[in-house]
Amino acid sequence: MTIDQIKETTAFLQDKGITSPQIGVILGTGLGNKFVEQINIEVEISYDDIPHFPQATVEFHHGKLIYGEIAGKKVLAMQGRFHYYEGYNMKQVTFPVRVMKCLGVQQLLISNAAGNMNLVWKKGDMMLIEDHINLQPENPLVGPNIDELGPRFPDMSEPYDVNMSNMLMDIGYEKNINLHRGVYAAVTGPNLETKAEYKYLRKIGADVVGMSTVPEVIVANHMSLPCCAVSVLTDDCDPDNLQPVKIEEILEIAAEAELKLTILFVELISKL
Repeated sequence: MTIDQIKETTAFLQDKGITSPQIGVILGTGLGNKFVEQINIEVEISYDDIPHFPQATVEFHHGKLIYGEIAGKKVLAMQGRFHYYEGYNMKQVTFPVRVMKCLGVQQLLISNAAGNMNLVWKKGDMMLIEDHINLQPENPLVGPNIDELGPRFPDMSEPYDVNMSNMLMDIGYEKNINLHRGVYAAVTGPNLETKAEYKYLRKIGADVVGMSTVPEVIVANHMSLPCCAVSVLTDDCDPDNLQPVKIEEILEIAAEAELKLTILFVELISKL
């Protein structure tokens, strides 16, 4: 990834009509169809057609960049994201976030599907990410720093924007949507975890575990782009009662929770 590639992709998307996005959205596994239905779409582009964009290789990720309007705000949504486990490096995984900021995005909303390790909660619930533990082996900021994008040593004392996070909690209360708060652990994947690994993750302070989000959050913070994130809890990860997980079931639970997530994000966008 170079600054020239970022600028080239930015210019390409501007030429396609993506001229003034205010809010960026990254839609996670099994999430996004209902949210996209809320967008008054102006531009829709396949990742395959965008220079320097990776291709979405996960079969249930759509791989489209969608630009339009929600509640009077210009929104740029990624319907499908990239993962380290697909074989991409972290600079490729986070390249779209760089482009979003260069296009003018001022706030970033992120969603993901995650495994639930908090035994008080249940699958189908949602969790606002207050903080994270990064256990992925590569960092998107490794290598020469591009000072034009951000500092060499970005602060991560508050990686998730407090104002947007509090607004999401208030919206959840107003709409009678149960939204927990907690810590997200990011691992490599694509395999799910063993019983011993779930025990370890719980002991180090994580409530949920997933394979995404943290790289994008690191890059957002590097570029001073405020972000917030919500996990949909798609499977229970109790090491003492662990059952084999089927991806079809994860997608089904994500789809059931998608309406609530859409309400949260649409209401937040209307208030920003």
